[in-house]
Amino acid sequence: MPSHRVTIKDHTAEANLFARRAVIGLLGVFIMIGMVISNLYYLQVTRFEDYQTRSNGNRIKILPVAPNRGLIYDRNGVLLAQNKPVFSLQVIPEESKDLDQTLKGLQTLLSIDNEDIEDFHKDRKRIRRFKPVTLLNRLNQEQVAIFSASQHKYPGVSVEARLGRHYPYKGALTHVLGYVAKIDKKDLQKLTEAGFEANYAATYDIGKRGIEKYHEELLHGKVGYQEVEVNNQGRIIRVLNFSPPTPGQDIVLNLDVELQLEAEKQFAGQKGTVVAMDPKDGGILALYSSPSYDPNLFVHGISSKNYKKLLINSRPLFNRATQGQYPPASTVKPLLALVGLEEGVITPESRLYDNGKYKLKNVKRIWRDHNLWGHGWVDVTKSIEVSCDIFFYDMAYKLGIDKISEGMYKFGFGDYTGIDLHEEADGFMPSRGSVRAQYNRAWYHGDTINLGIGQSYWTVTPVQQVQALGTLINKGKRIIPQVIRGKMLDKQIIEEPIKERRPLEIKNEHNWDVILDAMYGTVNRKGSARKAFTGAHYISAGKTGTAQLVTIAQDEKYDASKLSKENHDNAMYVGYAPYDNPQITITIVLENAGHGGAQAAPIARKIMDNFFKDQTFPEHQVIQSLGPDGSPIYTKEEDE
Repeated sequence: MPSHRVTIKDHTAEANLFARRAVIGLLGVFIMIGMVISNLYYLQVTRFEDYQTRSNGNRIKILPVAPNRGLIYDRNGVLLAQNKPVFSLQVIPEESKDLDQTLKGLQTLLSIDNEDIEDFHKDRKRIRRFKPVTLLNRLNQEQVAIFSASQHKYPGVSVEARLGRHYPYKGALTHVLGYVAKIDKKDLQKLTEAGFEANYAATYDIGKRGIEKYHEELLHGKVGYQEVEVNNQGRIIRVLNFSPPTPGQDIVLNLDVELQLEAEKQFAGQKGTVVAMDPKDGGILALYSSPSYDPNLFVHGISSKNYKKLLINSRPLFNRATQGQYPPASTVKPLLALVGLEEGVITPESRLYDNGKYKLKNVKRIWRDHNLWGHGWVDVTKSIEVSCDIFFYDMAYKLGIDKISEGMYKFGFGDYTGIDLHEEADGFMPSRGSVRAQYNRAWYHGDTINLGIGQSYWTVTPVQQVQALGTLINKGKRIIPQVIRGKMLDKQIIEEPIKERRPLEIKNEHNWDVILDAMYGTVNRKGSARKAFTGAHYISAGKTGTAQLVTIAQDEKYDASKLSKENHDNAMYVGYAPYDNPQITITIVLENAGHGGAQAAPIARKIMDNFFKDQTFPEHQVIQSLGPDGSPIYTKEEDE
């Protein structure tokens, strides 16, 4: 049996193999340790700032701070729009454990209406869950105290104090100031498209109408930020850094609040409007539309009940001063007469016999004067003073629609005035083309004749009327009406520049004086507004108007008692004072009130009396005639 031989081991080789494996293993360990150290270095050193920021994000928040809205003053420094502290109840949906239960508890605790709950849910859908949503505005002190005692029961709910807009003069200034209200979905979309969303991060309100809307960018200001440290429950422990917001710009308006209050008093529930302007710079001294409403109702959200009341109350939301479109009636006769003089169809000496009727050859229809017996022989001056219709029927027929339309468009009719309010209509200045486009009918001679007394399809806005009157008394200088006077900076007013359009040039400068003298006669000789201004301590001029709203058959007499109130004539007046150095131009529209001389002119007188109450003037004199250069020749007034 063969013997078994044992192999002798190579200890040297095994030792070398073990050494190699040990070195490789140790190297692997060092590589792993190096990778760990490298990663630690990357995390702790290279990415230190990034991860520190993420860590701080759990305890540090950046909160936007809303700027204080700029204040609004009248021309005499009276505060018209201010900011008052208000308390609101806010809910962060993400922090509420059971939102529905929370809302039920708060509704019982603070007597919250179902409408407020519905509004909350609407707002919640368009706001991120981690952002606060307003549940209730304008908490009173009692509600604040009640909630404070139970706040621990409602996580994610808090009372926030902020400044809210307040209008101390309520409805007297609504249509010119406008109002601010809660930012809605449409506002947010517009802000996002314009790139302004970040600047409204902490803002609840935005200008909705009037000056508040037109000058929103000035009034709003710029958002600020505060860096705060919060605990694990999200409560603020301390403020780490604060970047203050830039307050909105305080602005000063051309408005005189006393004049505005006088206008409100004079209208006393009547529908209509008044616009008063300084003809030298276009500053709007008063702009009142009746009926009006309290803008404070909209600031914190108007209830559906109150809103419905406004909708059925003679359209108080409608700004009649800039959006109302009325037949101008006889108030435009001075302007039409100027076009007639310029075109040569009449002269200052032209005379026409008014027997109360006007008729075209081979035409059966008869156009009548407001005075059934007529005014006898009249020239352009007397026809304006007594508002003779026959003279203007004849002149309009001779001028024709094309020249009338062209001439009146130069005065700004049929176009926007450019006033710094978004709520403005452009009226309608008829022409052959515009009537064809608007009404799909041809233009007839009868339309032209009616245009001669400011009727037919012609409509104007009151602010257009006051601008056109300013152009007339400035003898062609066309100034754009302007509500804002300037910005307030360190108690000094930085005035806005006067805005003008291309001037209206005429062939014969003397024609300006002929027309202005006729408007003087309307008030101071034996014109249609003399009674309203008897005894005034200043000299004024103007023109009355009575706009017919329904067509009366030629063989019928106008009888207001047979018509509904809505179809009664509009009473109108345009005027200015003092005659030699105008400081105020005014237009009055009284809807369905009757005659301009009897109803509208007396209101203009009251407002002008208020404007001139602190001024004295020389003894009242009467212009008897014009000199060769067009300047007036005076004699002292004699009582009749």
